[in-house]
Amino acid sequence: MSPYFISITKVVFIPKKNMIQLILIVVLGLLAQLVLPWWSVAIVTFLVCLWRSQSAGQAFTYSFYGVALVWLGYALFIYAQAGGDFIGRMGELLFKVNNASLPTLATAILGGLVGGLSGLSGFYIRQASGSRIAPDATSRTRL
Repeated sequence: MSPYFISITKVVFIPKKNMIQLILIVVLGLLAQLVLPWWSVAIVTFLVCLWRSQSAGQAFTYSFYGVALVWLGYALFIYAQAGGDFIGRMGELLFKVNNASLPTLATAILGGLVGGLSGLSGFYIRQASGSRIAPDATSRTRL
């Protein structure tokens, strides 16, 4: 059994050292979204994954979850501020259903894809440049 997944029905286990990357993406993404355009979160995930990611899967996954959380939180904030009218109307316009959950879910997934692909790009740029991070501090060897 993998140390990353306890089981399908239980919560996904994320190692503590990797939680820093997710927290960085969420916090810096929130701060960037306050003053910069929507695509600034892509720059944040690119730079964080350029700096911290150890694998392509980790870069995409943590970037996806981080940005999806930020955009989901912002969509829920707009829902609470507008009383559900605005998002309900957007759901009726886009999905032909007067339901606020579909636009909120679509927002989180779309934001997650933007962040995930940007984080993956950051990892691949670091890998292409030859600057690799060792998996842990004890396994550093000279190439």
